Amino acid sequence: MRKKRASRETLGLTRAEFAVLRRLRTPERIQRFLYGLQQNFEQRGETCNSVRTVLRERRAHCIEGAMLAACALWIHGEAPLLLDFQAVHDFDHVVAVFRRNGRWGAISKTNGIGLRWRDPVYRTLRELAMSYLHEYYNKRDRKTLRTYSRPYDIRRMKPERWVTAADGAWDLVDALEATRHYKLMTPAQARRLIRRDPFEREVGNLLQYRRRKKKR
Repeated sequence: MRKKRASRETLGLTRAEFAVLRRLRTPERIQRFLYGLQQNFEQRGETCNSVRTVLRERRAHCIEGAMLAACALWIHGEAPLLLDFQAVHDFDHVVAVFRRNGRWGAISKTNGIGLRWRDPVYRTLRELAMSYLHEYYNKRDRKTLRTYSRPYDIRRMKPERWVTAADGAWDLVDALEATRHYKLMTPAQARRLIRRDPFEREVGNLLQYRRRKKKR
């Protein structure tokens, strides 16, 4: 049974903002919309922009895209769930997760190849998280993914703190970090992980959007 849909009034969005998200009726449409957003390279400093800010600026990085995806899912009566991946010597990654026929999938905003959309074919969230392991690496070519979180239902947080917040959704970052995380491997297994080879490095370095040079 689907949960109650989020209304425009509940979210605090304008009619135009709400209309954009209401057109994203399926996870596939949400993902295409995220692919079309420019990458947020945080050239003016670290950000965690709200859904409203992402809609206005048409750019996002992972947690910003995941919030927008979760918001669109909620509008269409699905649970707005986020999954947090933690890494060592690397950045964390956040995706929005959904279920189809008892299987998990993920909606993701990323600039590279490996950490993108996942089809809803995974029986458990652990299976889904493990699908990101091989492509989750840092600039030294080491595989860095170590834990995944319990799904965080973003309805636990007031919409004004993540949907329309003018100064960023930083409370959500804290909430995700505080959510219980589960280890994907033992320390011994982590030590045996091999690095990317030169071919993997070449392919993995492909980017969808290039960082714009700052104007002098």
